[in-house]
Amino acid sequence: MSLRNSEIAELLALEAETSKQPLQRALRRASRRAFLWEEEVSVLLSQNRSLIELAGVGPYIGGLIQRWLDHPPLITEPPEIRSQFLTWTNAVAVLSTKSHWAEQLKGDLQMHTEWSDGGDSVECMANEAEFLGYEFIGITDHSKGLKIAGGIDEGQLRKQGKEITNLNQLFAQNGKGLRVLRSIEVNLSPAGGVDMDAQSLDELDIVVGCFHSALRRKEDQTDRYLNALRNPLVQILGHPRGRIYNFRLGLKAEWRKVFDLAAELDKAVEIDAYPDRQDLNVDLLKIAKASGCRISFGTDAHGSSQLRFIIFALAASALAGIEPDRILNFMTCDQLLGWVASVREHNKALKRTA
Repeated sequence: MSLRNSEIAELLALEAETSKQPLQRALRRASRRAFLWEEEVSVLLSQNRSLIELAGVGPYIGGLIQRWLDHPPLITEPPEIRSQFLTWTNAVAVLSTKSHWAEQLKGDLQMHTEWSDGGDSVECMANEAEFLGYEFIGITDHSKGLKIAGGIDEGQLRKQGKEITNLNQLFAQNGKGLRVLRSIEVNLSPAGGVDMDAQSLDELDIVVGCFHSALRRKEDQTDRYLNALRNPLVQILGHPRGRIYNFRLGLKAEWRKVFDLAAELDKAVEIDAYPDRQDLNVDLLKIAKASGCRISFGTDAHGSSQLRFIIFALAASALAGIEPDRILNFMTCDQLLGWVASVREHNKALKRTA
């Protein structure tokens, strides 16, 4: 019997629960990194290769894994805080049977740069996206309310906008087909309000709104989501649950009601493809599919090498059976911007009739 990478990730997390520091930290880190191992451990060993090739695995943790492989323990269903996370090998397997799915991808709508808490420049992120064959990317640095992540204010957002305009002009002159969209990950209050002025947000190509506070509340948060979706300045609701693997469970809501309102307002909910987030997960995406709301993919990349995380959004949406015409990232850039314009016009019409 061989253990899958997902099962090894769970065993590492369980081992961490009974270990002391610094081993506990190393085990938790290895558990997270197991989701990015590009080969199943069983394949690696069949080629007589060492376990320490795997990210996060040193001699001690490699020895633990080898003992589990030699004498497989009973694997139980992970607790909710660690459930429904795809591994890289899971995602590759899903997409290997749906090659047409990834071929429809035209861009990535959430990423961070040196302007807030990212590690690379806008140009570096754009160059990598152009290499990947994308038609567009959205630069979504954090807004000013999230100071811990270096959130930018209205003045900085305008300066970034000039940088993006100049970069787009340079790309066009050089015959590159990528367009960098001016966007932001605007901080949403628990009441659904934003922390940037309306004019600054309306000048952007697209706006992603995300909750970053009061994310451990256990009571139903449906009203919070409905208020956020009704905010006329936001088109995409990012990483909706706010869950993080083995760290935070995320919020609870009447999801059908949330997705129904998103569909009614023609707004999108996001699959945050960062491996630790994978939010929304497949079960919630199936509910979103039934509601017919739009879906957005964002890697939440904080460096150009992380743009590859898009594979998790592609696989999750494929598993959930999302209709391709409901996915923003399968639109052309012109179609995407047309959708944003229609959502904004609809909001204006609602305001006029209110």
